[in-house]
Amino acid sequence: MSGNSYYYGDSVNMYGGQGNQGIVKTQVGTGAAGQSPELVAALAELHRLIGELRAQVPAASAQLLDESLPALSADAAVPAQERHRALMAIAGIAATVGTVGQPVAQAIQAITGLLGG
Repeated sequence: MSGNSYYYGDSVNMYGGQGNQGIVKTQVGTGAAGQSPELVAALAELHRLIGELRAQVPAASAQLLDESLPALSADAAVPAQERHRALMAIAGIAATVGTVGQPVAQAIQAITGLLGG
């Protein structure tokens, strides 16, 4: 097997000492944008729930929901911090509207668990 290379998982190569940044993310057996099928399904359900919640919140909150949705697309390559920020913004809105926002809050908890934190 001399000369054969097999790569599983992340691979980082650094050459030189300046301007090094980035990582090659290699994910095997996952759904859209390298995500698990469970996460893709949970994000789709969250989008549906946000659509229902949007009609029941003030205009400013509805605008924030709309602005947060692109970071929660299963197809988007979104940095983890941006996705977390969007989830927390939506969770805040869900918490302020009480019982009406409870399904959204529960969906966010599930997604946060799938994301590992």
